[in-house]
Amino acid sequence: MEATSSREEIFYSGAMGRISGCMTALSVAGAAAAFLHWGWRIAAGFACGAAVAQLNFHWLKRVVGELADRATNAENIKPAKGMVLRFLLRYLLMAIGAYAIFTFSRASLYGLFAGLFLPVAGIACEAAYELYVALTHGL
Repeated sequence: MEATSSREEIFYSGAMGRISGCMTALSVAGAAAAFLHWGWRIAAGFACGAAVAQLNFHWLKRVVGELADRATNAENIKPAKGMVLRFLLRYLLMAIGAYAIFTFSRASLYGLFAGLFLPVAGIACEAAYELYVALTHGL
């Protein structure tokens, strides 16, 4: 039973890396599809939204890791100023991106919003992959 538990831990510990990789692949494919179907403005908006979503996902992952460290290491608590600043900076970055895109081209705003939903697609891909592995390999 111990070997199975270790296999499962190794598999599930790679989820964040797989989600990031899937988001990258979807960013490239989505920008190419948007360019071919709607033109460069919406593709540029999508690419900007995808970049902000990737950065947002990375920062959120770091904040959650820091919160988990704070919960488990009560004696080595670092000041929370940087963590809170990064948390708020995520939303400021999204607002600046949306404003810049909106003033440049309203059509690009649709692409930006589509790109911002990239983490949802990445997590959905990971959930489908984990379901597939669980059904085929019994993890």
